[in-house]
Amino acid sequence: MKIGIVGTGRMGSAMASRLMHCGHELTVWNRTAEKARALVAAGAKVATLPSQLAGEAGIIITVLTDAEAIRAAYLGSDGLLSGPVAGKLFIEMSTVRPADQRALAREVRNKGAALVECPVGGTVGPAKEGRLLGFVGGETADVARAKPILDQLCRRVEHVGPVGAGASMKLAINLPLLVYWQVLGEALSLCKSLAIDPARLVDIFADTSGGPNVLKVRGGAVAAALGGKEISPVTFDVDLIRKDLRTMIEEAQALGQTLPVAERALECFDEAAREGFGAQDGAMIPVRWVKREHQPL
Repeated sequence: MKIGIVGTGRMGSAMASRLMHCGHELTVWNRTAEKARALVAAGAKVATLPSQLAGEAGIIITVLTDAEAIRAAYLGSDGLLSGPVAGKLFIEMSTVRPADQRALAREVRNKGAALVECPVGGTVGPAKEGRLLGFVGGETADVARAKPILDQLCRRVEHVGPVGAGASMKLAINLPLLVYWQVLGEALSLCKSLAIDPARLVDIFADTSGGPNVLKVRGGAVAAALGGKEISPVTFDVDLIRKDLRTMIEEAQALGQTLPVAERALECFDEAAREGFGAQDGAMIPVRWVKREHQPL
């Protein structure tokens, strides 16, 4: 199948690799061409413009940073919707607010095409192995059309409602995870005076009722960082976490809700970014908290 992917950052590149492994013919485009170079070397075609990619592929997947990047990719003068796209299927997999996905779906429908949203849970490793968790919003017929591709990317695909519902679910499931990194740092700080090896300490945490799945997967990286090693490769950086937390807080405000814990966590992440942690892996947040000289925020 001819598939196009717009956005070849960490997640987009991992998904692209997975789809190529599954035998699909891939065309890619990224605003920063350098980020698509490895995929091109692996056999993907590169488009010079989003409009060219949309013309060549029957299914177009977008994995972009934020709503502004989505608007530019779809609605720009050479964007995905600037040419004839009637009958094509767009699968939008970015983490943005539900209203952004609904507005995009209207633009796509006006061009005679269909849009399904499927933000995902998981990072680069699961993306390369087809083990993501997909939260799908869209019309039933469109979702059925997208599902064979989504099944190759995801271990579980949940159709949770119309366009916008997937975004709501993604924001909801990511919130406890993002807040957890800060909470873990605070918990570890209570053990700072104990002479326990970092690997053993994290293993104890992971084996308790308070140890989430992410600690079982990423606990080794946290322990290594506590021991002074660098976390590499970066899977989900602090700046992206900050963007997602801001999106969650904005969505809650639009719904007349408040997220006081998320708001406080965002302040801690913002402080980390000011200290130079913005491009570092989110798993560095608990390490930073344990090792920092504490001053009131």
